[in-house]
Amino acid sequence: MPLSLSPSFRSALAIPFLAILCAAQQPPLRPAPSDDSQLPFQIQLLDTNIRVESNGDSRKEVHTIVRINNLLGAREFAHLNFEYNRDFQQVDIPLVRVSHASGGTSELLPSAVTDAPSELVANFPAYHDVRVKSVRILGLQEGDTIDYRVTTSSTHRFSASGFWLQHTFDRSGQVLEEHYELDLPRTENLQVHIDPETPAANADASATTDSARLHYTWLRKFSGSPTTETLKPTPDVDVTSSKNWFGLAIELAPRFESNYFSTPEASAKAKALTANAATPSEKLEALYDFVSQKITAVELPLGATGFQLRKPDEILASGYASPEDKFQLFAALGAANAITIFPVLLAPALDLEKSTPNPNSLTKVVVVAQIDNQQIWMDPASGIAPFAVLPANLRGQRGLRPGAFDTNSMYWNTAPQDLPFAAFQKVNVDATLSADGNLSAKVNYILRGDNEMLLRLAFHQTPKDKWKDVAGLLAISDGFRGQITAVTASDPAATKEPFTVEYEISQPKFVDWSKKPVRIPALLPQIGLPDPPPHPAAAATPPIELGTPLDVETRGKVKLPAGTTAAIPAATSVKRDYASFSSAYTAKSSAITATRHINFLAREIPADRAMDYNAFL
Repeated sequence: MPLSLSPSFRSALAIPFLAILCAAQQPPLRPAPSDDSQLPFQIQLLDTNIRVESNGDSRKEVHTIVRINNLLGAREFAHLNFEYNRDFQQVDIPLVRVSHASGGTSELLPSAVTDAPSELVANFPAYHDVRVKSVRILGLQEGDTIDYRVTTSSTHRFSASGFWLQHTFDRSGQVLEEHYELDLPRTENLQVHIDPETPAANADASATTDSARLHYTWLRKFSGSPTTETLKPTPDVDVTSSKNWFGLAIELAPRFESNYFSTPEASAKAKALTANAATPSEKLEALYDFVSQKITAVELPLGATGFQLRKPDEILASGYASPEDKFQLFAALGAANAITIFPVLLAPALDLEKSTPNPNSLTKVVVVAQIDNQQIWMDPASGIAPFAVLPANLRGQRGLRPGAFDTNSMYWNTAPQDLPFAAFQKVNVDATLSADGNLSAKVNYILRGDNEMLLRLAFHQTPKDKWKDVAGLLAISDGFRGQITAVTASDPAATKEPFTVEYEISQPKFVDWSKKPVRIPALLPQIGLPDPPPHPAAAATPPIELGTPLDVETRGKVKLPAGTTAAIPAATSVKRDYASFSSAYTAKSSAITATRHINFLAREIPADRAMDYNAFL
């Protein structure tokens, strides 16, 4: 029975997980089909007016008119949800009116409005100021129109009278007419940046001034086909009262420096946690394990509490914390052990030369410890990241360190690209092909590195009775088909050891023995590499990205029915300075064994080596 090998494709164990956050002040926008009749709803008017006072207080009024086109749109607008923080914000809904396609109108009843903590914090009373005001609209039908107004008043929450805001205009065609108006105080460091690439078709932007204030008005009307650029990486309008990023670092500093010094309770806890640790690094790891795994993470977006951080004693007593509060506790425990720990607020894909200093551009807080002139970066909010490991999507990002420093290099910090250990992946497949052509296999994974993080998160977030679903996605991503019959995994929180997963899979009619000869693929996870550039490299062609260096070993053994004769391919060995590959095959006693070993040595390859890379593939 000849054995043919399946083509190689890169597999990163990309299991999809969605984090959905409800839109706050305006309806959800999504890419739109060219035929408006296919849209679940059409926003006929989106009118936003924002006034900011000189002390930083603000008022935002949003007027929206939405036409419901079908049942899906009616379901989407059965509830209008408006997120806010009652500690410094107030939401009012003065108007909700439905004009029915069948005739007549109906208006909001007070009983239709609820105000409750966000689902993100429902079980965490300390964060119940993070709330959702919701309006229930019953009986929506195709052709109905909803006309509603929402006002959000915000009081300034920083010691200095700073303010920041950003806005991106809709490009999907879902909004037919959009008005956006700003009324701003004329302050010393005020910067209003308008993206020069903002589409100007059917749009009018104007600014008028008086002695004390600035007024900006935009009017955009949609006509023609929707664009494919629905997710713009930078805002169209970016407003800040900070002179520069250094000034913003100083403004944010008091929020991150006021509460973290150790109290007697925090000091006692810190000493107990590090009682068996001999070195500063061992102490730091003990503190990290506690904050990461024993303090429940509350998944609030950065700044959701207005950067109002809780005190370490409160966090210890409650047993839960937002990402910012995990920093506060971690820093307090570190201070009790003479370890300096500070936050870095990451700003993904931020061009420091062109970007506006705006806290809305900061998306994630990570924690950095300074030990013997070495920085150790950590993400205690994840709960499943090994010590000194950042997720792949955070590594290499630049971030702002709150505080007053002398140089750019101190308040701008760059996360490391490398892992603190060598990444590897070992996969073993033990399979049996029966005389009736059915396949049964046991697949075992041992992982360290980025794929480990993906699987730890997947199994950590999934109830055990649903682990088969995760294993099914893993099997599909590696090219296996069939029914998952059993699955086991190591503890996702046991981060000191590699993560292990084992599942059993069966597939009926895997082969048809009546065909002579039968060709089967090697029963190994698909190993692959990024595609080479489609055309000869030009001067500006970016390098070929290989990702984090990774050593992958795969071994598969297939037991065949008695009397079967197997023919196997020849062994292969290819070496480059950026990767090496080898394979070997044996056939003995009605069993086939196949091994493949690929070692990615470099993160990237210059584009001008595309021909050599193609030969390697």
